[in-house]
Amino acid sequence: MTPLKGCVQVAIASWLAYFTSWAFSSKPDADLVIKALDMAYEQRGRPQNVLFHSDQGSQYSSRSFRQRLWRYRFKQSMSRRGNCHDNAPMERLFRSLKTEWVPTVGYMSASLAQQDIGRFLMQRYNWQRPHQFNSGLAPAVAEEKLNAVSGIS
Repeated sequence: MTPLKGCVQVAIASWLAYFTSWAFSSKPDADLVIKALDMAYEQRGRPQNVLFHSDQGSQYSSRSFRQRLWRYRFKQSMSRRGNCHDNAPMERLFRSLKTEWVPTVGYMSASLAQQDIGRFLMQRYNWQRPHQFNSGLAPAVAEEKLNAVSGIS
């Protein structure tokens, strides 16, 4: 059996490196990024006037994705071509996922990949893994602390 090839799409609240949603698919298309965007939109309380930043992948410039951003009243921002530093929080997340979590032989099924990657994102990355950007706090812990200070519940 050969290892699975799949794609993961993640949305991050970049001010804390807190990931807010993710979706898994066998191909990186507009449907995948729309699914992750829809989840983030609902989980964050349907915010408006949000800046959505991504690389210049065709899925982000697709008509269906741009229409979804317009419907949610989000502004779109894209990295400069070939400049990974413009999208550093996302690049860092995927580096951590690949080097700290995903087995070197990959996954044998989509369901195993989805479960294991979900565990990394939902538990390890957000709640346990310290981030230098957050003074050594995990992103979810940093967000809770920020919300307590600002009076946001």
